[in-house]
Amino acid sequence: MPTLRITNGRVFDPSRKLRGDISDLCIKDGKIVESLPGDAPVLDAKNLIVFPGGVDIHSHIAGPKVNIGRALRPEDHRHDPVPRTKIRRSGTGGSVPSVFATGYRYAEMGYTTVMEAAVPPIGARHAHEELNDTPMFDKGIYTLMGSNEFVLKYIREKRPDKVRDFVSWLLRATRGYAIKLVNPGGVENWKYGQDVTGLDDLVNDFDVTPRQILTTMAWVNEELGLPHTIHLHCNNLGVPGNYSLTLETMKAFEKQRVHLTHMQFHCYGGKSWAGFSTKAAEIAEYINSHPNFTLDVGQIIFGDTTTMTADGPWQYRLHGLNHRKWYNADVELESSCGVVPYVFKENNYVNAMQWAIGLELFLLVRDPWRIYLTTDHPNGGSFIFYPHIIRMLMDREYRQDCLKKVHPRVLRDTALQHLDREYTLEEICIITRSGPARALGLRHKGHLGPGADADVAIYKEDSNREAMFEGPIYVLKGGELVLKDGEIVKHVFGRTLFVDTPEPAELLGEIRDDFEKYYTVQFDNYSLPVEALRSYQPVATRAKARTS
Repeated sequence: MPTLRITNGRVFDPSRKLRGDISDLCIKDGKIVESLPGDAPVLDAKNLIVFPGGVDIHSHIAGPKVNIGRALRPEDHRHDPVPRTKIRRSGTGGSVPSVFATGYRYAEMGYTTVMEAAVPPIGARHAHEELNDTPMFDKGIYTLMGSNEFVLKYIREKRPDKVRDFVSWLLRATRGYAIKLVNPGGVENWKYGQDVTGLDDLVNDFDVTPRQILTTMAWVNEELGLPHTIHLHCNNLGVPGNYSLTLETMKAFEKQRVHLTHMQFHCYGGKSWAGFSTKAAEIAEYINSHPNFTLDVGQIIFGDTTTMTADGPWQYRLHGLNHRKWYNADVELESSCGVVPYVFKENNYVNAMQWAIGLELFLLVRDPWRIYLTTDHPNGGSFIFYPHIIRMLMDREYRQDCLKKVHPRVLRDTALQHLDREYTLEEICIITRSGPARALGLRHKGHLGPGADADVAIYKEDSNREAMFEGPIYVLKGGELVLKDGEIVKHVFGRTLFVDTPEPAELLGEIRDDFEKYYTVQFDNYSLPVEALRSYQPVATRAKARTS
């Protein structure tokens, strides 16, 4: 591992209250250290901005639905080939880029950690194979559990201890990082062509409710001491009037920690598309007064994209709106899957309102430590547009110019034109790095203090913040220089992050019996051994500490 001193740079490290201070960074063995010998190699960052490497808390980059999206859209790849160079492998881009293109394009923006946001357990082995081949950043997966039949069965039996033990085993078996819940209960009901519309609707065959799923899994998360809280995709995504259920969901948690994902899609008023309206202010007000919640936005970007989610009922509704090709499937005893191409249009009133609602959330949620930059890639648009979103957040005049190009009723029907807030560089560092790392419990990421991973992104300051953040001058991954002057100069593979949960020996026999009866995969082939991962880092849990 190289030794390096980065000198003369303006360092932003919100966790240590560095706001552009001229400071040196010392790097040794892939970590930030206190000091180095005077003769250590030097990288002069004079007049440059030094950030920690970017951390994306929610993106869809591997797994069954992503591969379906790639196969479903050859036309999406045709216009965006990624040629081979002496360093880079070839691939394709578009809204669902190939694994190599995904790695390069994140690195080209200064991102060094990306979390895959939803993997069915039975697809975890293949998802990890893809992530093994995705270069340039560390990664992890969130394991889908909100409609898992074991979870529903044990909740019905009023055995939260068994839910806890099963979740502990499932995270271990899938090498998962967090509990992911998608439309809890609704995905199970979709097997019968149904959904849920409220927290107290019954799930077919199990007689449990979404409320019971949510509160039980939040309890399990705390019992296991997982570094990240439950990662929740609320019920009724994308449906007019869903904000009331979003508020009810938040109220169900009292003081339990919860991460609410792609919240732009859950802030809608009205009773139909004809009466569609924003309720971002109401959601932001609740978030502001309840510090137990974090959220990412899922900002939409105008243009062609590919939507993909385990929320099968929503994808069926979306297909009904655009009548393009689509895919919908059940995933054994675990989840569902839907993939639908979609075009967000500036002159479409609903799409323009969705765009404005996301920006309203960014500007109305006061604490940048609890709101994070995402597009729910690729659902709201590609991650490559993060610099464009940053410019809108930092430059009110530019944001107003963008607002003038969308459907004119948005001016009247949202508060966006009246919101004067402009994000600072420190706040951008928080919502793209320090905040997501803290929410994930990754103590070695999102900052540049001693002990941190030497993941560093160095930018040339530019009043055009989009240009600034889409092209760093240098990027270091684990202390190695991987990008210089916008070009990938070294091909590296990051580590897979997963939680090191206890193995519940007493439950294994019961789980095995059900697997042998009902699963298409044998029990002994289901769990993923760590040897299948190219490089990995287990992350300790409080539960692990209690049992050691």
